[in-house]
Amino acid sequence: MTASKITERDFGPQPIIDIMAEHELSAHDLVAASTEHLTHKMVARACKGRRLTVNSRNKVRNALGKATDKEYKNKDLFTY
Repeated sequence: MTASKITERDFGPQPIIDIMAEHELSAHDLVAASTEHLTHKMVARACKGRRLTVNSRNKVRNALGKATDKEYKNKDLFTY
């Protein structure tokens, strides 16, 4: 795999990390709050900046919203 292929999928740490830290939430807290099929791996990939599908990003966003009682948009959590 070439470096450009890796760069396309890896966007570095995402704003979701700061929001989770602000609310003292762990990946497990988001998985527990989710009513959809959300895995710890999805949350970890979201925080690391690995490209997620729109569906996966929405699941992470919805779980964060339930855990914090706030409404977020994908652009608040992800830089891509």
